[in-house]
Amino acid sequence: MRWGGDVSLRHWLDKPERPVEEFECLHIFSQIVDIVNIAHSQGIVVNNVRPSCFYMSSFNHVSFIESASGSDSGSDSLEDGLNDNQGLELRDSCSPLLLAISQQQKSAGGKDNDRNVGEGERKQPPFPMKEVLLMETGWYTSPEEAAGSTSSIASDIYRLGVLLFELFCPVSSREEKSRTMSSLRHRVLPPQLLLRWPKAASYCLWLLHPEPSSRPSVSDVLQSEFLVEPKDKLEEREAAIQLRERIEEQDLLLEFLLLIQQREQEAADKLQDTVSLLCSDIEEVMKHQSVQGNNGSTAAEKGKEDLMSSELLLMNPSQTDDCLGLGSRKRCRPGCQTQNAEEFDDNAQGSLLFKNSRLMKNFKKLEAAYLLTRCRPVATVRPLGRSVSRHSPVSSDGRGSVVASERSSISGLQPRAQHVVARQTGWISPFLEGLCKYLSLSKLKVKADVKQGDLLNSSNLVCSLSFDRDGEFFAAAGVNKKIKVFECDAIINKNRDIQYPVVEMASRSKLSSICWNSYIKSQIASSNFEGVVQVWDASRGQVVTEMREHEKRVWSIDFSSVDPTLLASGSDDGSVKLWSINQGVSIGTIKTKANVCCVQFPLDSSRSLAFGSADHRVYYYDLRNSRVPLCTLVGHSKTVSYVKFVDSTTIVSASTDNTLKLWDLSACASRVIDAPLHSFTGHMNVKNFVGLSVADGYIATGSETNEVVIYHKAFPMPALSYKFNTTDPVSGHEMDDTSQFISSVCWRGQSSTLVAANSTGNIKILEMV
Repeated sequence: MRWGGDVSLRHWLDKPERPVEEFECLHIFSQIVDIVNIAHSQGIVVNNVRPSCFYMSSFNHVSFIESASGSDSGSDSLEDGLNDNQGLELRDSCSPLLLAISQQQKSAGGKDNDRNVGEGERKQPPFPMKEVLLMETGWYTSPEEAAGSTSSIASDIYRLGVLLFELFCPVSSREEKSRTMSSLRHRVLPPQLLLRWPKAASYCLWLLHPEPSSRPSVSDVLQSEFLVEPKDKLEEREAAIQLRERIEEQDLLLEFLLLIQQREQEAADKLQDTVSLLCSDIEEVMKHQSVQGNNGSTAAEKGKEDLMSSELLLMNPSQTDDCLGLGSRKRCRPGCQTQNAEEFDDNAQGSLLFKNSRLMKNFKKLEAAYLLTRCRPVATVRPLGRSVSRHSPVSSDGRGSVVASERSSISGLQPRAQHVVARQTGWISPFLEGLCKYLSLSKLKVKADVKQGDLLNSSNLVCSLSFDRDGEFFAAAGVNKKIKVFECDAIINKNRDIQYPVVEMASRSKLSSICWNSYIKSQIASSNFEGVVQVWDASRGQVVTEMREHEKRVWSIDFSSVDPTLLASGSDDGSVKLWSINQGVSIGTIKTKANVCCVQFPLDSSRSLAFGSADHRVYYYDLRNSRVPLCTLVGHSKTVSYVKFVDSTTIVSASTDNTLKLWDLSACASRVIDAPLHSFTGHMNVKNFVGLSVADGYIATGSETNEVVIYHKAFPMPALSYKFNTTDPVSGHEMDDTSQFISSVCWRGQSSTLVAANSTGNIKILEMV
C-alpha cells in the first residue's frame, strides 16, 4: 500500500468520511473500464476487477497491479503480494499487455517505496488487507460464478457494477460496509444513492443484472451517455483548468516583470533625485566659494589701490594720466590672470582628488556618508562653527583646522549674507569639517612607550586610563590593584628605559574604572571588582571617601563636569547610583533589569545621565525624573560596553557586536530611537572591554586585533589605526601576538594625542599626524 501520493484503490474506497465527487468517481471508473476493455479485446477474462488490483496516484490516475490476496502480513504490502500464488495465476492467465502493466507498476512500486521510506518509518497502522480481501472476494463474485459456472466477460461487467457502487456509496464503518454489500447482492441500493445519484444508481443496477445476457458489453459501457457526457465535461473541465493554469502562469510572469519595472523605476527615480541633489549642492558650493573669493579679492584690491595711490603721489603730474590709464589697463588684466588661476586650481584639485589614495580607496563609503548627511533633515544637522573655534585641533607642527580658516573667511561677510549662506549651506560645514579632518591625517605616531618595572607580572591588564583636567598627568589602573599616575610630558621628553609613576596607590581589589575630577585636580575616583567606589587624593596617595552600597562589581564611574561633587557608578547588580562625594553616600538610584556596564554625564549638564546595559540598549535619563528613561537607544545586538558624549546631544556607544553607533538625541520624537546616525565598523570587539574615548569629533577605540582604531564622527570607516606589537626580549624583533587586545584608550583633552594600553600592560602615547 502507498501512503503518500500513491494509494491502493481499496484503501482509498474504505477511507471514512470520503467525499464523493461525480467527476472524480466517473474518471476512476472510466480508467478501469479502459483496462478491462484492453483485456477483453484480446479475449482475456479479468478475474481480478477488484479494488485491491488497482492503485490510484495523487492525480487520480488508476493503474492495474497484481493482487495481494495471498499476503501473510495482513497489510497492503505490494512486495509480499507479488510472491503469492494468485499473482502467479494472474501472470499465467493475463495477456502480455497486462503483464507489462503489472511489471511497470512493480518497478514503480519499488521506487515509490524507496522514496517513502521515511514515511513508512512513522509506523502508520497497517491497512487490514488480508481480512478485506476475503470479504472482497465474495462481494465481487457474480451470481453465475456463485452457482458454479466459469467466469466470463459478463462476470467482469458484474464486478464493474460492484466497483461503481463502491465509488458512489462510501461508508463510515466496516460493519456498515458489510451490511451494504450484502444488500447489494439482492440489488437493494441505499436510499441516499438513489436520491443523490439516480443515474449512477440506474446504471449500477444495469451492470448488476442477475442475467449475464442482460448486462451490457464493455464497448456499450464505454459508449454509454453515462460515461460519454461526463467525459466530455471532464475534458472541458480539464481544458478550462489548463487554460486557467496558463493564464496564471502569464499573470505570474506579468507580475514578475511589473515588479522588476517598479524596482528599476524606483532606482531610476532615486538616481535622478541623487543627481538633482548633486547639481544643487555643486551650485551651492560654487556660490559659497564665489562669495569667499569675492570677499578675499575685495580686500586684496583695496590694499593694492592704496599702494598705487601712494606711488602716484610721488610721480610727476605729466606722468599721472598715463599711469592712471596704464593702471586701469592693468586692473583689467588681473581678471584674466584670475581666470587662468581658477583653471589651474580646478586641474590641481582634480589631480589632487585622484592622487589621494585614502579618498579613492574609501570613495564608496564617503559617498554613502555624504548622501546620508544630505538626506538628513537640515534641522538635525547642527552648525559646527562654534565647536570648531573652541576646539580647533592643532598638531605638534602647528597645523590648524581647515574649517577654522574657512570660518574666519566667512566672518568678513555682511550679517544678511551670513544668514543666507548659513541657511542654504547648513550641510557643508559638518561634512567639509569631517572630510578635511579625515584626509588631513595620515597615521598614528608613537611619541612614547611607557615601560614599567613590573611588565613581567602576568596580571598586568590595564582596565582604565584617565587624564587630569589640564592633560598634565594620566592615571592607569587595572587587575594589578594599583592606580599609577604618570606625568605625560616627562615621559614624552625623557627617553628612559623604565618609566616610574609619580604616584602609586594600592587598592584591596582589582580595579575596573577610574575617572579624574574635572575641577579638583588631585581627585581621582575608582571602582573595583568588589563593588566599592573610592575617591582618592592623588597628591597624598590616600583614600578620601569610600562608598560600599553596590552589591556586585562596579564596571564604570564618571564625574560630572558641571558639578564636581557629583559622581555616578554602574554595577553588575543592575543599578546606577549617584553619589555626593561630600556626603559619602548615594543620593539617588536607578534600578534596571540587566547589568550596567558604563555610565556617562553630558559635558554641559549634571541633570542628565546616559548608561549602557547588558540588555543591548543605551538609556538616557533626566535625573529629575529617574522613574522612566527620557530616551532609549535600540540598535546593538550585544552588550553595550561604553557610552560617551560627543557633544550635548550626540552620543557614541560601543558594543561587543563589533560596532560603534552614533546617536542624535535631538531626533528623539518618542522615547525610543532605533536608527543611529552612523554605525562604525572596522575594528573587532566580540568579547572584551576595549576602551572608548572621544575628542573634537574623533572617536578612539580598541580592537581585539591589538590595534588602536580612530574614527571620525562624520564617516563610518576607520581614519587611522595603530597595531601594538610585542618585542621579543631576546632578539628585539617585534612579534604579533593574536591573544592580546587593546584594553583602554583616552584622549589628552581636545588635542591630537592619546594614551592607549593593551592586555599585557603595555602603554603607549600616540599622536595623529
